[in-house]
Amino acid sequence: MSSTQGIKTVLHSVSDLSKAKEVYAALLGIAPQADSEYYVGFDTAGQHIGLVPNGGPQASPSPVAYWHVDDIEAKLAEVTAAGAVVREEPKNVGGGRLVATITDPDGNVLGLLQDR
Repeated sequence: MSSTQGIKTVLHSVSDLSKAKEVYAALLGIAPQADSEYYVGFDTAGQHIGLVPNGGPQASPSPVAYWHVDDIEAKLAEVTAAGAVVREEPKNVGGGRLVATITDPDGNVLGLLQDR
């Protein structure tokens, strides 16, 4: 069984990226480390908080918590064998980072993230 490193990334779907960026900057007390028209990200206290316009690739109206894993393919095999359904196959989102999403038996969206 492969292990996880815990939840270190949470992505929030936002309707207005500029307004949301101001709110999260005020909440966290820092400026974003990643800032573009398709993604704004904050690194604080060992976590990454991301803002994705209009649901982004995970297309979820709720925040998606990303479990960091050492081997995304092995973890996908384990969780699907246990009853999860792959929602988004692993894809490279830049810098060798792989992300995927699954749903649990109740339809909750869970993210998996592997850094190479």
